[in-house]
Amino acid sequence: MVSPVGAFFIGLIAGFIVVFGIEFVDKILKIDDPVGAVGVHGLCGASGTLMVGLFSINEYSYGDGLTMSKGLFYGGGFKLLGVEALGVISVMAWVAIVMTIVFLLIKKTIGLRASAEEEILGLDITEHGLESSYADFMPTVERADLITDPTVPIVPMKKNATPIDQAVPVQIVSSGTTASDVKMTRIDILIKQSKFEALKETLNQIGVTGLTVTQVLGCGMQKGRVEYYRGVEMEMNLLPKVQVTIVVAKVPVREVIEAAKKVLYTGNIGDGKIFVYDVENVIKVRTGEEGYDALQDEE
Repeated sequence: MVSPVGAFFIGLIAGFIVVFGIEFVDKILKIDDPVGAVGVHGLCGASGTLMVGLFSINEYSYGDGLTMSKGLFYGGGFKLLGVEALGVISVMAWVAIVMTIVFLLIKKTIGLRASAEEEILGLDITEHGLESSYADFMPTVERADLITDPTVPIVPMKKNATPIDQAVPVQIVSSGTTASDVKMTRIDILIKQSKFEALKETLNQIGVTGLTVTQVLGCGMQKGRVEYYRGVEMEMNLLPKVQVTIVVAKVPVREVIEAAKKVLYTGNIGDGKIFVYDVENVIKVRTGEEGYDALQDEE
């Protein structure tokens, strides 16, 4: 058992170990550990076990008369630390021996390694048909080879679709405002993925309820960033972003811009960009409404 102060320092030390441990595994050892499992579970687990031998405040007594002293920092000497170190070494040896046998059996039977092509594409795609198992952390980009792949089934259009002249008629109640009477503006906002929910809520508060969201890749002044893929340094020139597109007529354009700037601003490179365009016309397909009327919510 450790004291609250000891627990604080164990957590503090582990925080440094996990960060620098993952960097060491990726950059120095060149080991493919995309989720940081070695740093989080291996290094932090081993260091946490060892730190019991440093910060333990209790003596341990066992049924056979064996008594274990306190941790090194509480006057117990190296005895408990040595026992914890022996435990770490024993676990490492057991795992190394058992998993070597298991891996050799797999290698001699069904094969251990994925092909070079599968490694580049990623097993998420080749094994599960997913662009990424972590959909919330990266954009899903349409792959050109899937679009042109003849093995991908094409869903046919419905043959019994209702003809236009037989569709349910829609009664249009026009405000009398034509497309040329009101200025309509398209606003494209490129933002970090982490800012999307805050921006959406802000736009909703000022009356902008319709928007189109697209996951995009791009870079600006920061020219991308350096990442490590399977232990190899790679320059990522295209960064994942979110593009929010809205068209406004009733809500003032300047109000939208100022609201977006307020919620997105951090003062750092990568806060985003806002593009403003004139819109000639808008047509709502279902009703045939155009211009200002096509942008209004139904009541």
